[in-house]
Amino acid sequence: MEALERAVGGNPQIEVRLASVRQLESEGSFAEPLDCLILAGQDDVRPEEMLRWVQGYDIIADRHVWVPYEAILLDDTRSNRFWQSSDGLASGNIRVEATFHGLLERIERDAEVLWQFASVAEKSASCIDINSFRDPVLSSLAQRVRDAGFRLQMFNRTSDIGVPCFEAFIAPDTPSGGELRYIEVTYGAGAHPNPGRAAIRAVTEAAQSRLTFISGARDDIHPETFARPLPAHLREVLFIEPAHEAHTPDTTPGGTIHDMLRDVIARLMAVGVTSAIAVDMNSEEEDFSVVKMLVPQLENLDGRRKRRFGPRALKRILKSR
Repeated sequence: MEALERAVGGNPQIEVRLASVRQLESEGSFAEPLDCLILAGQDDVRPEEMLRWVQGYDIIADRHVWVPYEAILLDDTRSNRFWQSSDGLASGNIRVEATFHGLLERIERDAEVLWQFASVAEKSASCIDINSFRDPVLSSLAQRVRDAGFRLQMFNRTSDIGVPCFEAFIAPDTPSGGELRYIEVTYGAGAHPNPGRAAIRAVTEAAQSRLTFISGARDDIHPETFARPLPAHLREVLFIEPAHEAHTPDTTPGGTIHDMLRDVIARLMAVGVTSAIAVDMNSEEEDFSVVKMLVPQLENLDGRRKRRFGPRALKRILKSR
């Protein structure tokens, strides 16, 4: 599915319009210039500036919104004014599935950024005993990791939004050459209203990341990365003893994806998020759907952006001092 997402993200089948913010607003339309995604060294979008736009739908504000085309594109072969990322780019059998998964990924990435500012004590306290989930699929995955000669660490990094979010680290029990390298430790993250599913996603993503390193499938990893030593803060994480069992409540409100999506939207609104824009990237495709979710008020992973952190991260930083 990730291959489909990236293929569509690099060449979205979507109508593009040339206009300015001022022109769009004069027509009664809403425009979100996404200044939070502007690259370092680039100018913010000016009200009178002509730009290429695509239309998305704000599932919180319940209205159509125009967003810059370059902000939803995933194409490293061209110069860009906006930070390009697969963050929030998701697929599904139908549009609501893709929207749901894209929104969960944005919540997951926001939680990852906020967790960076947790103290060592807070991180230690969030280390979970995987067996405490009492999920047979998760327990089986954990055992397979151990049988392969690796250690698996799980952390609960659920944010104030309240959607269960976990991070898993996989590292060899016996480092090659005696000292761990950065590429020998992979991590994955998962968010889902059901804690067990969130944890399973974290473990499978960590395993997938390891396979990606081994295969050399990614062309955006620099050669020096393969010789880079493991940072001290990651070494500390690997040897933290599980502090407690998984007590994150199941927030699944019902049996349908529509119910879960409504619940996630309500949780976002409860913490002050007022916009979540879904851009249909392949509206003419009947067999599957790819959606780019944009939630400007949630945090983004590290990147060459003009604005490294948003208000949620800044609030977390000030709170930790």
